[in-house]
Amino acid sequence: MAVMKYSRQRESIKEFLSSRTDHPSAETVYSYVKLAYPRISLGTVYRNLSLLADLGEIARLGSIGGFERFDARTDPHAHFICKKCGKVEDFDSLSIRSALKDASRNFQGRITDFRVNVYGFCKDCMEKEKIASED
Repeated sequence: MAVMKYSRQRESIKEFLSSRTDHPSAETVYSYVKLAYPRISLGTVYRNLSLLADLGEIARLGSIGGFERFDARTDPHAHFICKKCGKVEDFDSLSIRSALKDASRNFQGRITDFRVNVYGFCKDCMEKEKIASED
């Protein structure tokens, strides 16, 4: 495997993602990185995000609210996604991890990753819209 050349821009992208828990879009990453590197293009940010995701250094969450979202956290975990505002939060659950272990025992291949998204309304949207919580 070829050694990847160091890039200050790529490192800045990784540092920005590591400082965030809101799973930003490429456009948000671009807005931040452009402050330090005014000549960087959105295409360069997209290519670096894609490369980092392909290398497993960040996670690509897919399109949420019309924007591709990214996560610096690469360990297996779930996400809560607000159906109203599109907010994305990490969602840890022992029962989800237990289900993954159970699935691994009953599967003859090797499971290396999983994606679980839980949808609903975040606290802020519930308060703004007076959405009743259903327990």
